[in-house]
Amino acid sequence: MDISGRTALIVGGTSGIGHGMAKRFADAGSTVIVGGRTAAGIEDLETVTIDVTDADSVLRARDEVLANHPDLDLVVTMSGVMILENLRDPEHFTQTETIVTVNLLGTIRVIDAFTPHLLARGAGDILTVSSGIGFMPFPSMPTYGASKAAVHSYTESLRAQLTGTGVGVTELVPPAVATAGQEKVNPNALPLDDFLDEVIDLLTAEPTTYEIVVERAQPLRWAERDGTYAELLEARSQALSTLPGR
Repeated sequence: MDISGRTALIVGGTSGIGHGMAKRFADAGSTVIVGGRTAAGIEDLETVTIDVTDADSVLRARDEVLANHPDLDLVVTMSGVMILENLRDPEHFTQTETIVTVNLLGTIRVIDAFTPHLLARGAGDILTVSSGIGFMPFPSMPTYGASKAAVHSYTESLRAQLTGTGVGVTELVPPAVATAGQEKVNPNALPLDDFLDEVIDLLTAEPTTYEIVVERAQPLRWAERDGTYAELLEARSQALSTLPGR
């Protein structure tokens, strides 16, 4: 994928991985708009207010972006929340609803809002963001993993349905990355710059791969194929002891 000279919207690009990718795209010569519920502290990039849990907000953001950038040709949707859940406590369902609404329904809302524009152009790209946890569960975050597995499956179907339209569909599969507090709870989280270096190398390689899976995410992505699934799941289940009441 060429990331130079593009006009890109990165929803969820006001912090963390999204903001880091936005700056890499901008450094490569692309026009970048980042979207989020708040643009506080973002001074180096153009912003648009968007709440992916609110259908009207998504449509307003779409109209604003396309009015200012009718040449938009790349949409990255990466809004997400990661929440620990105790499935022994029925009160977790409030957290479940939040995670599904942001991670899965938010992804679909953004894609639905911009797909007609990209199809009308006959060219462009959509980049979704799943997670290594979508392929190898981290049992302390059950709905997060389920939502990211759903994003993966949805992306596969989206790619199949858009085949032949000129609109490409690529999936980014991150491991734990040292951002959004991950660096405090996971000493093995991959430093953000190292992650971004590898992502950009993979993303810009020719031909473009359907899935961007950095080396640290490979054991999670291919655990079933490699016969390591049960062992990894048991090891990752040890963290359940840290949940309240365990």
